[in-house]
Amino acid sequence: MADHQQGLYLICYDIADPKRLAKVHRFLKTQGLPLQYSVFTVVLKRKSLLKLLANLEKLIHLKQDDIRCYRLPLTIKVSLLGRQIFPEDVLLFSDGVNLMCNR
Repeated sequence: MADHQQGLYLICYDIADPKRLAKVHRFLKTQGLPLQYSVFTVVLKRKSLLKLLANLEKLIHLKQDDIRCYRLPLTIKVSLLGRQIFPEDVLLFSDGVNLMCNR
């Protein structure tokens, strides 16, 4: 991905300490869209993504915690089972990124 292109990323985390967990969650709420408590999507350019990951690294204990960042395709079909946080007719769009949610 070129530095000037935005990408869609899925960020997931497993944080051992409740205080660090709360800090990571609060920080990611300022950066992206929460899908579940420990799962977020963010739409960022490469430079911003690297900065976000560097900031997360400062909040965690590298030997006890786990944060993962996955790049997703720009158009992605999502199938949902069970309760969801958005009404069924909501589609998420952001700068050319399209998340189509199907039940």
